[in-house]
Amino acid sequence: MNKYKIRSVRGGFVTVLREIGYFFKGAALNIFSREFLIVFIPLLILWELLPRLGFVPRTLVPPISDVAVTFWEMLTRQNFLADIANSMHKFFLGLGIAVITAVPIGILMGWNLNIRKRTLPLFQLLSPIPPPAWVPLTIIIFGIGLPMQTFLIFLGAFYPILFNTYQAVKDTEPRYLASARIFGASELTLILRVYFWHALGAIIMSIKTGVAMGLVMLIIAEMYGGRTGIGFVLNEAKDYFQIPKMVVCMVTLGIIGWFLIEVLKFIELKLAVWKGGR
Repeated sequence: MNKYKIRSVRGGFVTVLREIGYFFKGAALNIFSREFLIVFIPLLILWELLPRLGFVPRTLVPPISDVAVTFWEMLTRQNFLADIANSMHKFFLGLGIAVITAVPIGILMGWNLNIRKRTLPLFQLLSPIPPPAWVPLTIIIFGIGLPMQTFLIFLGAFYPILFNTYQAVKDTEPRYLASARIFGASELTLILRVYFWHALGAIIMSIKTGVAMGLVMLIIAEMYGGRTGIGFVLNEAKDYFQIPKMVVCMVTLGIIGWFLIEVLKFIELKLAVWKGGR
């Protein structure tokens, strides 16, 4: 019996490693494709040469080599990895709360007309308010700290996920529902087996948008309330006119956003195979 358990654990571990390998291979092919490199490499060369040759002010546009040196110094001397980890803790907390609240509410709104009539007008009224406009009120209510930062990140990600989920569930193909009802499916079964899976591609797409908005609000939250994180480092670099340091923060955010989008694309490929590759 123990041998079977060991084989099962080993087989599961090998499967996980294989899937991780597939993910990184796919992500690398997406960014290091020949078509993209034809555009990307010349841009990097121009970024290095234009400031050095004096076509643009080096004080305003530092060469990429200066940015690379600054990035290394921040990693080795200024504990930048701790700032990244601190920011990611806040970000995933806010994004996670947004997903686990927006997806069920969106499904219920799309599924039931009565729920929709009672909740949709409220969300339509609140959603046009730009998330940064909530900063002063949020600081008054939560103070400066993790709750305030988490709420702002949640706010940035919540509405894109909510409305995309709602619309996808509302637009579920009636034939699927009719077929399920013929076989005696309950409303709970319809929600779990038909509505959700039909909307899964749109939900993942909305989380991609939520990632972008959540990163925006992460930076705003850390600029206004915190002594750690990428946003704090970016704001401090702005105050001291340290442009290479600012560029490092911006590039880091771009890499984080790209990586998270690739993760979501991989999840979509595995779970919503009919939408993958479109």
